[in-house]
Amino acid sequence: MPRLFNDTLEFKLQGLDPDLPDYAPQCVEAVLAAASEAGATDVHLQPTGAALELKFRVDGVLLPAAALPAGVAVNIIARLKVLAGLLTYHTDRPQEGRIVRQVANLSHSEVEMRVCTYPTLHGERAVVRLFAGAGLYQHLDDLGLPDNAIGPLQNLLGETSGAILVSGPAGSGKTTTLYACLREIARRAAGARSLVSIEDPVEVAVDGVAQSQVRQPSGLDLAAGLRFLMRQDPEVIMVGEIRDRTTAEEALRASLTGHLVLSTFHAGSAAETIGRLSDMGIEPYVLRSGVLAILNQRLLRRLCTCAEPSERTEDRLGLDVRRAMVPRGCAECGQTGYRGRFLLVEMLALSRSELARAVLDRCDTTTIERLAASSGMIGRWSRARRAVDQGLTSPAEVRRVLGFSA
Repeated sequence: MPRLFNDTLEFKLQGLDPDLPDYAPQCVEAVLAAASEAGATDVHLQPTGAALELKFRVDGVLLPAAALPAGVAVNIIARLKVLAGLLTYHTDRPQEGRIVRQVANLSHSEVEMRVCTYPTLHGERAVVRLFAGAGLYQHLDDLGLPDNAIGPLQNLLGETSGAILVSGPAGSGKTTTLYACLREIARRAAGARSLVSIEDPVEVAVDGVAQSQVRQPSGLDLAAGLRFLMRQDPEVIMVGEIRDRTTAEEALRASLTGHLVLSTFHAGSAAETIGRLSDMGIEPYVLRSGVLAILNQRLLRRLCTCAEPSERTEDRLGLDVRRAMVPRGCAECGQTGYRGRFLLVEMLALSRSELARAVLDRCDTTTIERLAASSGMIGRWSRARRAVDQGLTSPAEVRRVLGFSA
């Protein structure tokens, strides 16, 4: 497996003395700093019988980073829990907290992190999610959305009612896009609109938005939070995620009563989002009248400049493309062949009469997707093939992210 990291992290960790009282703080500091410098989105600390394995998720791929002696695992996890404000003596239950730390020698000096612990056979496992620092991916223009998606989306953010859903699988950047939309509305409104949110958890603080977090012990879940927020005289409501029928019904009810609703939803495509909501039991007329648009997105790794063209047909992996670039690997990309990621999106608007009729008739996902394409929607596969033709990514990366369904 390619390894994006040199021996610097392991060298630093090996230079620390486990017998010293400040071993755990120094170790955690070194790991978090290395993850930030590598551009990792997640740090996995997995205890096994032999070691505490460290892995970084970079550009969507999990890569090994280092390994620590099994005997220090308890102290390392405990140190993370202290930083996140968690209870160190609770090791038999999941916990979640946040860390905000300063990072030197980076263009963005502040990195926000979410820590989640979970009990396993060999001890507590911890995953640290690192969010983009200040100044990164803040606004829609920063995300790299194509012109035929960002223009319509910006127009829809000016609407006074209806729902805009950002869908995709886990790790596709949905929340980042949602926050960028929220900042865009707050910037335009300049305090003249009432913006609120209910999230689980609040991942990033947004100026001008009254943000609330789910508190299950007190009965404040997403659906209950939405019902209470409706009495707070909101104009724009952001729901962190639609997970179940109750939350979907409350969100779409708000969109039908003079509120602009923004939320995320797990689905493989824009058309599949309609199908899954319908399967949840949402009435077709509610979908037709309540949903303004669905932005479905994926993140694909961008080829490094070391990539080379391939004339072999098998390297195209069955994709209908004119040419194929394949990753080679160099020192700059840590021998992975890729550097960074870009968005692959499709945007489905329900303003077209054919699509509206298909939704009302409970047509299947395939029919809705075909009608959307005939109405001008550029689908994810079309954009993926274009990205391969332009040398932005490889057929292997398209298949890794989108699979073999087309």
